[in-house]
Amino acid sequence: MQFGSKITICLLMMIIMWCYKIEGREPALHRVGGGRYTWQPKVNFTNWTSYEHFYQGDWLYFGFDKTIHSVLEVNKTNYENCIETDFIDNITRGGRDVVQLSEMRMYYFICGRGFCFNGMKVEINVEPDLPLSPTIFNKASSARKMNAIVMLLFSVIGLAWIFI
Repeated sequence: MQFGSKITICLLMMIIMWCYKIEGREPALHRVGGGRYTWQPKVNFTNWTSYEHFYQGDWLYFGFDKTIHSVLEVNKTNYENCIETDFIDNITRGGRDVVQLSEMRMYYFICGRGFCFNGMKVEINVEPDLPLSPTIFNKASSARKMNAIVMLLFSVIGLAWIFI
C-alpha cells in the first residue's frame, strides 16, 4: 500500500474514533424537595429548585403518601391558581413516582386534593444539556479519560503502521 493512502486511511479512522468519543452527561435523578419523601406541605419547593439544575433527560422523583397526596402535571395558569382539573398528566402511581424531563421547557406540578394551596407545587425549568466541566469527576468524566487513553493508543498504533 502506498504511503499517501496509508495516511488517508489512518486519518479517516482517527476522525471516526473521535466522533464516537463525544458523550453527554448522564441523566440525573432529582428528589423533589431534596429528600426521599418530601412531596408534602411545608416544604419550600421554590428554594429547593434554586439550588438545582434540570437538564433534558433528567428524572424527577416524587416520594409521598399516595392515600393523601397526588402529583399532577399542569399548565402555568393551573399552577399559579392551583387548579387541579384539566391537568396534562396524573403522575400519581404508587407514592414513589418518577417522571422524565424529556423536553427543554417549563414543567409545572401540583398536588391535588387542595394541598396546592399549602405550597405543594413546583415549577421546573429544563435547560439545554451542557458539556461536563473537566474538573467534575463522575462516571462520564472517567469514561472520557479512558476514551482519551484508548485514542492515544490507537493513534500510536496508526502512526507506527504508516511509518513501518
